[in-house]
Amino acid sequence: MLELDDVQHFLVSRSPALAARYEFLRFPNPRSGHAWLSTVMEKIGSAKAVAASSNSRWISVAFTWNGLRAFGVDGDALASFPEEFRLGMAARANMLGATGKNVPERWVGNLASPDLHAIVILFARDEEERERCRREHDPFRRECGVELLSSLDLAAIPPFTHPHEHFGYRDRLSEPTVEGSGFEAPPGAGEPLKAGEFFLGYPDETGLHPALPQPEVLSRNGSYIAYLQLQEHVGAFRDFLRANGNTPEEQELVAAKLMGRWRSGAPLVLAPEKDDPELGGDKQRTNDFNYRTMDPYGYACPLGAHIRRMNPRDTAHNMRRRRMIRRGGTYGPALPENAPEDGVERGVAAFVGCSSLTRQFEFAMNVWVNDPEFHELGNERDPIFGTQDGTFDMTIPKRPIRRKIKNIPAFTTTRGGAYFFLPGMRGLRFLAAGARELH
Repeated sequence: MLELDDVQHFLVSRSPALAARYEFLRFPNPRSGHAWLSTVMEKIGSAKAVAASSNSRWISVAFTWNGLRAFGVDGDALASFPEEFRLGMAARANMLGATGKNVPERWVGNLASPDLHAIVILFARDEEERERCRREHDPFRRECGVELLSSLDLAAIPPFTHPHEHFGYRDRLSEPTVEGSGFEAPPGAGEPLKAGEFFLGYPDETGLHPALPQPEVLSRNGSYIAYLQLQEHVGAFRDFLRANGNTPEEQELVAAKLMGRWRSGAPLVLAPEKDDPELGGDKQRTNDFNYRTMDPYGYACPLGAHIRRMNPRDTAHNMRRRRMIRRGGTYGPALPENAPEDGVERGVAAFVGCSSLTRQFEFAMNVWVNDPEFHELGNERDPIFGTQDGTFDMTIPKRPIRRKIKNIPAFTTTRGGAYFFLPGMRGLRFLAAGARELH
């Protein structure tokens, strides 16, 4: 059974927050980190605590490999963590598709720096409460001697009736259900996945217990999280829709074909001809479909559409070992409808949680997102979040003649990223005590 009183809430239950602040930290010496973590521990919510509370002011804390070293974790323990985590995201950037304008040398906020030791996520009910959280945390952080490398303020964008990102697509529609989490899988989601696919110390889908980094008190109930800050080029996206659709209806259909869902969230497999907002918002129906029998050739949802690449469902091998838990939110102001690009940065800051960065996150980025040969398409990448440079296509199957849109522009740019380890509550107490066993 998943130990909900020890797992940080971040990957299990969502706090009722419409705003957040990400702070990226450096610990000049172990003592500064121990003093800071010892005090903020009372505000770090376990999955059990957050589920039982209506409070929105929880925090989550995660560490880079260099951050664990800065806390005084010994060399043997540090060496027991997997290579990809030890190296960090910047060193793996080429494999992830972070090339061209996306390279680590262009990342913001010191996210590619070895000085990045930790992230603290301050959740808040709204932007006003977020500001109060910042004012309370700043003097305490400085008093402990912890350095703020950079920060990012996030907030939901209107309308607030449902979560969505700057392109206008409804978000949080297809999430894996974890065995022992207390949540039931909705129709179409399949059986709950073994906890070991996301949290260390549990059996995974093979039935085995993967070896834990040492010491166990630090790693058990922890997860790896990959962080990505993606700027969304909303003006370019809208220009593309207008260039490829003669009417607003045609433009919406192009947007749906790129994503695999209408912007309401309704999947094309279930609503191929016109949008169905009621379907999009119904979690009991909106994921109840497959590709193998309902849309094998992509006449409804193209084979290269974003959701078909990121979750191929029953058309890919070993899918139960590839799923990931996604979290995050939007930053920057919404661009008003019909307004030209205003030069203000906006986008999504997302986390992917898993038990294996290589098998889950890096595979998804390398193969599902950026492999031009995915589904034998030949010259396509994920049209929404893939690394685009104007040389790739998008194929829309259609009778009698398919449509091929050439020279897909970049709708997103990677502004930064990092690999973190999200310890359980006992692991956090171990770190706060100076990386020493507690008795």
